[in-house]
Amino acid sequence: MRTRVTPGIVFSILLVLVAVPLSSAATDEAVDRQSFTFGVVPQQAASKLARLWAPVFDYLGRSAGLEIKFRTAPDIPEFERRVAAGEYDFAYMNPYHYTVFSREPGYRAFAKAEGQLLKGILVVRKDSPIQDPHELSGATLAFPAPAAFAASVLTRAYLTQEGIAFTPKFVSSHDSVYLAVAKGLYLGGGGVVRTFESIEPGVRDQLRILWTTRGYTPHAFAAHPRVATEAVERVTEAMLAMGKNEDGRALLAPLSIQGFEAAEDADWDDVRALGIDLLNDLVNPAQ
Repeated sequence: MRTRVTPGIVFSILLVLVAVPLSSAATDEAVDRQSFTFGVVPQQAASKLARLWAPVFDYLGRSAGLEIKFRTAPDIPEFERRVAAGEYDFAYMNPYHYTVFSREPGYRAFAKAEGQLLKGILVVRKDSPIQDPHELSGATLAFPAPAAFAASVLTRAYLTQEGIAFTPKFVSSHDSVYLAVAKGLYLGGGGVVRTFESIEPGVRDQLRILWTTRGYTPHAFAAHPRVATEAVERVTEAMLAMGKNEDGRALLAPLSIQGFEAAEDADWDDVRALGIDLLNDLVNPAQ
């Protein structure tokens, strides 16, 4: 027996097709179709970052129902310029970067590494006779970049406050610092605990930590204001769940990250209190 399709039935079907997508389905589909870039601060070589982070973003993308593409930059200053220009939809940036780029172009933090504080370190060769930072007086020391927060800003501030004269040499990444010090090119250099723990054992075993800063709120995972709130919520939910299952923890282990926790803008007030102004020209260019 055939069902007769009347104008009233057709009208009812059209009402359903119009109403449902507007309330939920169309919104979900629109988000699903979007592709997002996730910029990672180049603390290490781009090839190494891709090897470590791309699988994490693939995992998060599958969990969130979104396409997330790994991105970075050749060095930290170029990364800073790209974040200032809003080139990344999402970005993993150091605490000082976040205090700057949360103002302009308005990135908003949604997550950070769980249970971690960011600590800068000064490293020397394991066989070095140096036992105190004051013994570095007069030396040329390696740092990743001028605005690398814990590895450069905090370590150089300490040396200056202690009256330890030194010449900084910026070598583009944390791994470059560790390798240069291991090779004996510099008496010491600045890094952070997390990247030191994640470098190749063959390099790390040649080094030792000479001095460590106090801890600060770690790097921010933040979204550009153009990213839809729903997409941010999906990524946040996927990140918070990642450290709670075996597959997720296995992907995070090489990064020396145990998991993620939700974050809000005020979490970085400890860094704002330092009054650092190294990147003001990027967000407040001279007119």
